Amino acid sequence: MTGGYHSGLDGLLDGRRLSPVQRRIAHYLSEHLDEAIFLSSVELAERAGVSQPSVTRFAVVLGFAGYPELRQALRPLVLAGTPDGPHEGLLQGAIDDEIRSLARLRERLPALPLKELGEALAATEPLPVLGLLASSGPATTLAHFARRIHPDVRLLTHGGCELSDALHAARRAGAEWVLAVVLPPYPADAVRALEYAGKLGLKTAVITDRPGFPAEVVLDAPVGDRPVSNAHAAPLALAMALVEAMADAAPLRTRARLEEWERMTDETGTFAPVDRR
Repeated sequence: MTGGYHSGLDGLLDGRRLSPVQRRIAHYLSEHLDEAIFLSSVELAERAGVSQPSVTRFAVVLGFAGYPELRQALRPLVLAGTPDGPHEGLLQGAIDDEIRSLARLRERLPALPLKELGEALAATEPLPVLGLLASSGPATTLAHFARRIHPDVRLLTHGGCELSDALHAARRAGAEWVLAVVLPPYPADAVRALEYAGKLGLKTAVITDRPGFPAEVVLDAPVGDRPVSNAHAAPLALAMALVEAMADAAPLRTRARLEEWERMTDETGTFAPVDRR
């Protein structure tokens, strides 16, 4: 840690009477501030070996309304002190955030029912894929690749009555599952749509960052907590792993559809030729 980090953090701590638990938090921050500014209060508590309420109380003792406000005050101490300046520091921090999320996802993979869910989604036809607002990007990518191997993938990216109608039509056409990507901030329309899907008799599977999300199957992937944008590398990687599981569940159909897809893209000139020399 550079001297600039220390001086800025010391200024916040100067004159404060800290409990032993709060001193533990302060010590962790002093040693890992460049990483800590991208952690949630729960993650910081785990790293420092304290409870999440202790992190909140620590922030209040320093004069902040809560931990998010403290983290916002700490970030300039790191980002402005990087050798290449604040913008390069912000980019490095964002990449580090994605790397940490992917590493945590890798640890969770053995507990995720990818194979079983892949088999279920491969068998349902049609397959509605839901993603609203910030979640529409990962959902669109998932649907794009799933269409290569699945005969009827229906992408749902608009809320309101249109979403309800689409779910009803999918159920009427024979769908048994709906797959949703629901990432923070969680769209209310997405939550209501999943409740409605359950009433229609559809089983629900969700890619999210909340292990306790109300759905039959939850695939949880960490999402970074940055002030403007969240890190979506882990949910997207999980979505691609699920597509691979769907492909493995129906190998003969997968091979036939991929061959058909290649013929179609060649005939229509879907992709521009690229000189890879």
